[in-house]
Formats: sequence, structure tokens, C-alpha cells
Amino acid sequence: MEFLLALPRFKKQLITALVDAICLPITFILAIWLRYDTFNLALFSQYFWLIIAVPFVAVPIFIRIGLYHAVIRYIDQKIIGVVLLGVTLSVLGLAFIGIMTHVIAPSRAVFGIYWAGALLYVGASRFLARAYLVGVDRNEDVVKIAIYGAGKAGAQLATALRSSGEYACVAFLDDNKSLHGSSIAGIKVSAPDTLDQLIKRLNIKEVMLAMPSISKARQKQVLDQLEPHKIRIKVTPSIRSLVNGELRVQDIRDVEIEDLLGRDTVEPDARLLSICISGKNVLVTGAGGSIGSELCRQILAQRPARLVLLEMSEFALYAIEQELSALRLSAQVDCEIIPFLGRIHDADKLSKIFRSYQINTVYHAAAYKHVPLVEHNPIEGIRNNVFGTLLLAQAAMAAQVNHFVLISTDKAVRPTNVMGATKRLAELILQAYARRQTATRFCMVRFGNVLGSSGSVVPLFRKQIMQGGPITLTHPEITRYFMTIPEAAQLVLQAGAMGEGGDVFVLDMGEPVRIIDLARRMVHLCGLEVKSETSPEGTIEINHVGLRPGEKLYEELLIGDNVEGTSHPLIMRAQESEIPWDALQLSLQHLDHACTSFDHERVRALLRELVVEYEPQCGIEDFIWQVKLPAPATLTQGAALLH
Repeated sequence: MEFLLALPRFKKQLITALVDAICLPITFILAIWLRYDTFNLALFSQYFWLIIAVPFVAVPIFIRIGLYHAVIRYIDQKIIGVVLLGVTLSVLGLAFIGIMTHVIAPSRAVFGIYWAGALLYVGASRFLARAYLVGVDRNEDVVKIAIYGAGKAGAQLATALRSSGEYACVAFLDDNKSLHGSSIAGIKVSAPDTLDQLIKRLNIKEVMLAMPSISKARQKQVLDQLEPHKIRIKVTPSIRSLVNGELRVQDIRDVEIEDLLGRDTVEPDARLLSICISGKNVLVTGAGGSIGSELCRQILAQRPARLVLLEMSEFALYAIEQELSALRLSAQVDCEIIPFLGRIHDADKLSKIFRSYQINTVYHAAAYKHVPLVEHNPIEGIRNNVFGTLLLAQAAMAAQVNHFVLISTDKAVRPTNVMGATKRLAELILQAYARRQTATRFCMVRFGNVLGSSGSVVPLFRKQIMQGGPITLTHPEITRYFMTIPEAAQLVLQAGAMGEGGDVFVLDMGEPVRIIDLARRMVHLCGLEVKSETSPEGTIEINHVGLRPGEKLYEELLIGDNVEGTSHPLIMRAQESEIPWDALQLSLQHLDHACTSFDHERVRALLRELVVEYEPQCGIEDFIWQVKLPAPATLTQGAALLH
């Protein structure tokens, strides 16, 4: 058999045609026998020339309709139509020959029986051969999988997997009890609670979820159900993401953190999305960052007149400008995209940008956000997050910008680190400006961690798992809120449109997630086991390395309990304390002087004075990297030389 499988394709087709040329006349002889219920040689001699004609009629027809072009191991139910057409045409041709040559007065029953017999032979022979070849393919290199979901998507996936040659579906799982014990494409449907036995009996290595139309919450329930089996899980995208509604092998992906969250998104309000953007001139700072770049994508979809990008990283700016330009062309959006390389500290540049391009709306996403780095470099964090926001707000007010939206963070709530304190101080600045004038509507949007952002634990954990561990975790009790980047950006755009001036909007992040539970689930869903005292045979260790400088065990979204809902179910409006501009201005001047003189103790004291909820976690000795800096006089002389 291995010899036959190794033959060139043309020779395989020739052998298949020769087998048909032998078996089809035999099928015709059996039809005669069934019709007359006898092996009368005289009777068979009357049909002799028709028996001889069978292969000469059938095989050319089969060749013409492409029956021999089908690759046997990859055929599916679609071949039944081809077989039906070929056999029917061959029977009609044979009957026509019998009638026209007047060999005999042929019995119509003979041709009817032959038609049924030929259909059975041609169809069954192909599917039996496919079953054998698929069995041959199920060697050590083929991954045996179970498909969860015995519906249309599951059947499509099983067919696609059979064609791929990489996977072999050996079982279906489904919650519908009426399907248990039935068979789909020759594969038995079983109850999900039998998975343990199926894994042992059939050597199943992966489970693929083929339920593209279910909600995220229901998908999370299924993942929770499968997790204890410690088997690799893969999922299909939503039905809206599929091409022509058909499931393909390339649509299958690994489980992502958003699948584990089980968070169903809320359809956006189209009016809120467009009110500050459509036909307007929009500026995005930090345009090349995780949030900034997604804001740009979604802003472009709302068809602004002009989209101005401000980014200090040359590569990040190049990447997002190229991507947006391609999107603009493909979507045929008439929008001018203008990239600026620079920092938000440059007041003159900001003023020229605002006035030259008549900016209507600002989305301020530029910030230093890595907690340990800002903790060790507090002055840079303050200059960027506080004074950069201050300069940007002043330029916006001078240019009569309509809307200004600050991207804030949950770390601004009762901060224990410099980064959180600087973001809260930026909020206080915008709140104070909002009370001094009404031309520019300032608002802030707070949310927690976004999946896939730079510094996120998720890609780090995935990389560590792929490397065989260990997973490094700061603390066993640490928790965090999570949200996808597209959802966060979408809610930011909608919240910004609701701003009346000085608003602090808080996004509904769902329930906080224990990071250690997240790490364990990622390990289990990769088909691996966490190594511990109770599971010494596990392959992936989780090491606790201690909290990083300034890091909190848990994050909050509200300072107080004074919060009210909005027209959007996932956006809330918080009532937070404020500082009048006159008092805030004087303290900011002192903070600026302390930063200029590198007086770190004074910097910390002023931060604590301005952000009353700020409780530093680190001592002053851990507050900065211990470096030798020139005296302020030397710095001043150096600065004078630069001018």
C-alpha cells in the first residue's frame, strides 16, 4: 500500500480508472442477476455487448466531469453531486446504446438497479478510501483534537482540519444532550464531562472551540469548564469576524486574555463617537503609543477633516503614520494626516500647531506610565506628565480648542507612586482650568490596564511560558483591572463627547483579576501544569519576586464614593476634590523650581501637598537612582551656553 501511495498522481488516477473499468461491468452483471434472479448464461449473453460497453461509456464521462481530479483524502460531501451526475449520464448513455443498436429489448429495471448499484460503488469506494488514507495520516505527527461545538461551525472546522493534514478530529463535544451519541462526519458526539476519559482513550492533545456565535460570557464559562483538564485550548473568532461565515483552519487562534475575562462589549453610540471628530481637526499626543495609536485608528474611521499626530519616538510616529495612510486609502477617507516629531514640552511648537491647523479636539495620551521607571526618574515624570499637560492645556485654551480629553489611569486614585501622583496632578490642573473658562471643555477618562500595551504582564507571561518558565510574579495577592485597547479607545471617544468641563469619567472595567490566577490559567490553557508543592510534576514554576518600587497590590478607579451614571452603561462620572487655580499655580511654581534644582526631597513633599491622597510606598533612598548630578549653578551655565 505504501508503494501505491508513493506513486505519481497521474498513475494513481490511471489505477482508479482501471479499477472502475473492472468494477462497473461487474456491477452491471449483478444488476442483471438481481432483475432476473438467475445466473442464466444465455441471458447474460444477450447483454454481452452492453456489459463490454459499460467502462467505455462510464470512464470517459467520469474523466470529463473531473471525478478523477478529486484528491481522495480531501474529498467531502460535495463529491456526491459529481458522482450522481457521472453515474446518471453513464446509465443514460448505456441505455441509449442499447436502444439504438437493437441488441435486445432491454429491461428498464436492469438500468435502474445498475444506476443504484453504480452510485453505491462509486461513492462508497471514494469515501472508504478517504477513511483509510485519513487513518494513515493519523501518525505521531498529527495532533489529535476534540471540537467543542457540534453545530455547523464544528462540522466546517472538522472538514477544514481534515484537509489541512496537521490535525485529526477524533471527537465532538457538545452541551446539547440530544446530540450525544450521534455522529458527524463519522465522528461521535460526546458530553463535555467525558473529556477526561476521551483524552486518555483517544490521546487528545487539544480542544478547539467552534462556537463563533456565543457571547464572551458564555465562552468564559466553557473555558472555565475546560481549564481543569490542563489541555491546550484554541478558539474561533466571533461569527462577524469570519469570511463568508465559513470557518477555516487559519481562523483558529490561541486563547487570549480577553477570552478569560468574559467581557461582552457594548455597542458604541455612533453620535457620541462622531460629535467631536467628524469634519473636525483633531490632535492626538502620544500618537504612536498603545492607546494613542488605537485612538488614531478609530478617529480616522469617524472621518475627521485633519488628523495631527504628535509623538516623540521617531519609529513609533513613522509606523502609525504609514498605517493610517494605508487605512485612509483603503477606506477612501478624505482626511489629511500630519505627523509631528516632538515633545509636549515645546510651548512654541504647540502654539504653532494649534493655530496653523485650527485644532478643534485634543486627545492627550502622551505620558510616562511605567511605574518603576518613573519612580526612579521622578523629575522627568513630573516634567512630562504634569508640566507637559500644563503647556498643552495652555496652548489649547489660547487657540480656543473646543474639547480636550486627558487619558488618565486608575493609578491616579490614592497613588503610592510618582506616576500615579503626576497623573492625578494633571487631572487637578485641567479641573482648575475648566473652572476659569468655558471655551475649552476639559475632561479626564480613567481606566486600568489595557491588554497588549507596552509593559503588560500578558505578553510577558506568554513569552515565559513558551520558554518553559519560570513565570515571574511580583506578589501572590496582586490584582488588576483589564480592558482591551480597542474597547478602551472607543469608550474614551464617547466619554470625551459627554464632557461639560472638569469632568472625571471612569470606565467600567468589570471585576479585578488576581494576577496569579491569570498566570495559572494561561499555563493550564496551554496544556501545561504549574509546578508547586502539591504538583511537583508540573513544568512551569511561578516565582514571586516582590512588589516593584511604587507598585500597589490593588488599583482603584474612584477616590470617593460620589459617582453617577451617564447615558452610556460603561461610563461613569466621578465627583472628585479640586484645587482652585490661584493656589494650584503657586504650588506648581514651587514644584517647577524644585525640579530645576533637583531637590528630590522637596519634590516629594510638594507632590504630597498637592495630591493629598498620595502615600509614597518607597523611602527617599529608593525614590531616585543615586547619581551624581552637577550643581544647579553648573546646569544654569550649561544652559546659557546652549543659547
